[in-house]
Amino acid sequence: MRPTDVRPITVAERRFAEQAAALSRLSLEERFARIYQTNLWFDPESRSGTGSSLDETATLRASLPPLLRSLGARRLLDVPCGDFNWMSHVDLSGIDYIGGDIVEPMIQANRERYESAARRFLKVDVISGPLPEADVILCRDCLVHFSFANIIAAFRTMKASGARYVLTTTFPDRQVNTDIVDGDWRPLNLEASPFLLPAPHSVIVEGCTEEGGAYADKALAVWRVSDLPTQLAVES
Repeated sequence: MRPTDVRPITVAERRFAEQAAALSRLSLEERFARIYQTNLWFDPESRSGTGSSLDETATLRASLPPLLRSLGARRLLDVPCGDFNWMSHVDLSGIDYIGGDIVEPMIQANRERYESAARRFLKVDVISGPLPEADVILCRDCLVHFSFANIIAAFRTMKASGARYVLTTTFPDRQVNTDIVDGDWRPLNLEASPFLLPAPHSVIVEGCTEEGGAYADKALAVWRVSDLPTQLAVES
């Protein structure tokens, strides 16, 4: 563990800070639509940001298919699916894929470019739900943009969906979680307060190289949906 958790500011944090005044006047759906429409995170490959580039997902793309097979995944809900940049290169043979996102123009673009018999794209709000039926939920690079209150709301929605497992982003070297305004960004350790999830079922360390490797602990971890909390832990 790091003795302190001082890390370089990411592009997502810098760009949100620059646009915070304008974004604060928008609803959550409008904020993420603005981020998509303006390519706020300035990534040349993916409007979902640097973390959705092929370079940054190389380890994940190789490791995800066998992990999904080990979980017995038959239907995968990817929420938010973003622009489907990296997932379009993942072997999902034998899995019914549903990509969900709150940004309607992105869903429309994904339908036109990627939809097939085995892939569907739907407008989905992971916070308010309801979520389409699936046995596994992939929720990568999402909760890091939510306030504590809306992370718990998303957990409640996932539990109500009937899914068995959730794969979501965590930073296990993070010592203290901080609250943010929805749409901003910070690393989260979901095993730390105020979430206190148990040790994950499985972990893929992604090999993140952003900010000179300062976020190298970034991981996609698997938890049983039944283990997700429905309220924030109270500090003793």
